Amino acid sequence: MKAKAQAQGLTLTVDSAGTINYHEGNSPDKRSAKAGQKRGYSFSGITSRQVVKKDFEEFDLILCADNNNLADLQANCPPAYLHKLHLFLTYAGMDVAEVPDPYYGDGDGFELVLDLVETASDRIIKALNSSS
Repeated sequence: MKAKAQAQGLTLTVDSAGTINYHEGNSPDKRSAKAGQKRGYSFSGITSRQVVKKDFEEFDLILCADNNNLADLQANCPPAYLHKLHLFLTYAGMDVAEVPDPYYGDGDGFELVLDLVETASDRIIKALNSSS
């Protein structure tokens, strides 16, 4: 989303974080990086991190990949910030509610995830551009 926003002249703070710290500090999955690099995305310097309490205050919008992530964040989010939490694809008006987890599948799963994320990002950026 960050690259797409920049290409449209929007300045957004875009970050990614997990709900558990299992992979904290690790680089992205090699299959994910490979799929992204084929589309021109750079994964250099990216490492995983866990959501922290200040994220709820700092970010205007927190988009979740699936209902499990959403429930985890809702359980830890201060009530004043619950309105910021949404499913990523639903927020973008997609027909699919959840981003599928490609981790245990083959490489094609990462391509599907990129397709969904790119389409959702385009829709959100278009909406942001039309409201500014």
